[in-house]
Amino acid sequence: MIKRIEPGERSSKIVKYNGVAYLTGQVAEGATIQDQVRVCLDKIDALLIEAGSSREKMLRVTIWLADMKDFAGLNEVWNAWVPTGQAPTRACGEAKLAREELKVEFIVEAAYF
Repeated sequence: MIKRIEPGERSSKIVKYNGVAYLTGQVAEGATIQDQVRVCLDKIDALLIEAGSSREKMLRVTIWLADMKDFAGLNEVWNAWVPTGQAPTRACGEAKLAREELKVEFIVEAAYF
């Protein structure tokens, strides 16, 4: 059974199916890439808890950067946040994001039990 949490016109906040929670893309405003990443990761923590999951249960994270020059700044914050020995698979690429001020977007899939 598919469970949609806070479904909206365009997307649901979380979709749960067959032991996997799919989180809607997370973006944030902030002056630096580090600021935006920190806010996004805080939002992801909250969504994971709401989905009955956690950082340790993340399966895959896709990260879009508006500019790959921010890759080192992203990793600075990411490396401190991701649980040691529990890193998900990860892909990171460059993409034009929805608004000019956005530097990063995260897409997360995680197991829940």
